[in-house]
Amino acid sequence: MKPFLIGVIKERKIPVDRRVVLTPRSIVQAQKDFPNLRFVVESSDIRAFSDQEYIDLGIQVSSDLSACDILVGVKEVPIDHLIPDAKYFMFSHTIKKQPYNRRLLQQVLLNNITLYDHELVTDQRGNRKIGFGYYAGVVGAYNTFRAIGKKTANFSLRPATDFDNEQGLLEELQKVIFTKSLKIVTTGKGRVGSGVRFILDQMGLKEVSAQDFIVKSYSDTVYIQIDVLDYNIRKDNHSFSKDDFYKNPSEYKSDFKKFSDVSDVYIAGHFYGKNSPAILLDSDYVDPNFNIEYIGDISCDIAVPIASTLRASTIEQPFYGYDPKTGKECSWKDKDSVMVMAVDNLPCELPRAASEGFAKQFSKWVLPAFSDQDKDGILKRSKICENKRLCDDYQYLQDYVE
Repeated sequence: MKPFLIGVIKERKIPVDRRVVLTPRSIVQAQKDFPNLRFVVESSDIRAFSDQEYIDLGIQVSSDLSACDILVGVKEVPIDHLIPDAKYFMFSHTIKKQPYNRRLLQQVLLNNITLYDHELVTDQRGNRKIGFGYYAGVVGAYNTFRAIGKKTANFSLRPATDFDNEQGLLEELQKVIFTKSLKIVTTGKGRVGSGVRFILDQMGLKEVSAQDFIVKSYSDTVYIQIDVLDYNIRKDNHSFSKDDFYKNPSEYKSDFKKFSDVSDVYIAGHFYGKNSPAILLDSDYVDPNFNIEYIGDISCDIAVPIASTLRASTIEQPFYGYDPKTGKECSWKDKDSVMVMAVDNLPCELPRAASEGFAKQFSKWVLPAFSDQDKDGILKRSKICENKRLCDDYQYLQDYVE
């Protein structure tokens, strides 16, 4: 059988992304697990793993990937670097009809490119299997405490980019000083939420019940991790379930006020679906009982569902202020501002650790599909288009590309 050649491409999107789909050690293991797969890595001067690290393990590094059967990368390939008739696996950021990538999908179709998307790698029940969410949660939680230190001037944390992995963050977090007890609410229990929870638990913070969180005072800093049914209720007050919420999100309204009235810190790690209720409106921030001073918005959906997320911030400048009176951006140093952290590419701050985690998932779920003729349908479900045509499951994008 002819070997199937996988090319690991250089990331070219700006701002620079140093992550990679397959690390040197993951490729070595993959070649043992899947003898019919071969790999070539495109030379890169920005990748978190150097060319030499691949070469030292006997992995081919080249500037020519033209012989590859498929090209795998993290972020979108810039249009002027797309290779006609090639096959790509990447986060295309097109399946939600993102306006900024309409032209990318148009060019993919025009150039007869077969496109697979990491976001669409699911099991037969439709559950997502690969992503960088865990590290977004880890870094997002860390950055939220970094924000607290900056505004209170009680402690100072170095940027997450100074460290190789989460262990470095945990050691740095030992500097955190609470001069008063804080109540921290975090939304979301998926991959992002697991990363947030890891940080909070490793810091030794106590988790309490949502009911106690609302009514009790504490001498130590505590947290709750809540899901959609904890902060949304049906408009008609009928009984509800998670399935009902996902099927009929427009029938619900936010009940988050009971938490925003008693919380000091909000770390948002939820997934926000279309037509779901807003969590915090501009009007909520001027409510006299509103108590939140810091919002670490890891989900980073602009303006909705969290009104203070006016824009995505950057790794270099992760914080800004939100003025409750005007609903506009201000300095986070302003006394009455809500301090916002809304970096939208958080895993890039720990590129080596995030890449190692992603490589394990990609090796478990995707590489077998290249080796066994996709017997579990992984590739079929994650394929957006081929032969200049959108695949059946993604025909809803036709108006988007037109």
